[in-house]
Amino acid sequence: MKTDTADIHWDAEWAGLETGSKWLTPEADVMAWADTLAPGARILDLGCGVGRHALWLAARGFDVVALDAAERGLAEIDRAGAVETVLARMDALPFEDHAFDHVLSWNVIYHGDEDVLLRTIAEIRRVLKPGGTFLGTMLSKRRLQHEQAKYEGREIGHNAWVFDAPGTDKVHPHYFCSAAELLALFSGFECLRLEDREHEKPGSWHWHLVAERLGVRP
Repeated sequence: MKTDTADIHWDAEWAGLETGSKWLTPEADVMAWADTLAPGARILDLGCGVGRHALWLAARGFDVVALDAAERGLAEIDRAGAVETVLARMDALPFEDHAFDHVLSWNVIYHGDEDVLLRTIAEIRRVLKPGGTFLGTMLSKRRLQHEQAKYEGREIGHNAWVFDAPGTDKVHPHYFCSAAELLALFSGFECLRLEDREHEKPGSWHWHLVAERLGVRP
């Protein structure tokens, strides 16, 4: 599988990970979402990093598959064991239709232009069972103005921006959207919850989305 510069960036990030890093701690939203799921449900952690969510979910009895395009993070998960890991792109998932009860993707799928994002959402929809849920985050357009105030940037396609910020992943495409645009992207889903939330840094606005995959349950 081809590795691009974004994957190289994240491999370097995982190699330098320190004890206590936020990348090792499960998000409260993920833990609350897990409390609503049936015991033993099959979950895809799409863009799993070093496994902060995949390992936590597996320890609570869920059947978890951890997928990422950066090898270093998957190697960390493999050392911990108990979770199946898959090296693949988010817009070309190597799974059968309706393979998962639920899909989690935290701070991942907005890394790309609109074509990549639409292919990724279509793949999430394809591998989810009807009635299954997606929990994920997207970048809010409220965040864009803060990025533009800090960095020189340019729009390379509809809602997709790159910034002059060497040493960060901002040099790769990031997609920013409004609530209406987000809901339009997730056709085939029913929105259960949507919140525009500021993360730990001022101006770091993210959409938090829980959506149900529409269709007739098998």
